[in-house]
Amino acid sequence: MNEMELKFEQILGDIIRFLQTSKDRDSALFYICDTLKREIDHYDWVGFYLVDDSDKRMLYLGPYAGAATEHVRIPFGKGICGQAAEKRRTLVIQDVSAEGNYLSCSPIVKSEIVVPIFRGDELIGELDIDSHKLSPFTAADNRFTVKLCQLVAEHLFS
Repeated sequence: MNEMELKFEQILGDIIRFLQTSKDRDSALFYICDTLKREIDHYDWVGFYLVDDSDKRMLYLGPYAGAATEHVRIPFGKGICGQAAEKRRTLVIQDVSAEGNYLSCSPIVKSEIVVPIFRGDELIGELDIDSHKLSPFTAADNRFTVKLCQLVAEHLFS
């Protein structure tokens, strides 16, 4: 295991311990966002988009850590978040400037990873992470965020 993978494991352990005692979903989601933004250098904006119960093809912005965004509602298919929801899979975009369907939150965002969250087969939300660096996301980031989203589904949406 390399240094980053060890850090990811430590963060997951901290989050699991927090989730075991947390009673409030939104404060737990914010804790996760804040922890990731603070602990991982290339995670500059971290947030959760959740599927709207009244419109199952719309995402709304939940807890996040980072600069404010105007993208508080995103339809499926629009932008990276909407595409990840539409395709029901993780999207890793190492250079957002190369994407024709990118919703820019800030000109300093260079890359993005979006990981769906499922309850059974139902898409219930996604984790969105922006970076101000080009091509920062590795296979370890992918494994870490997928595992984290499984924990979130299990502990906060079961």
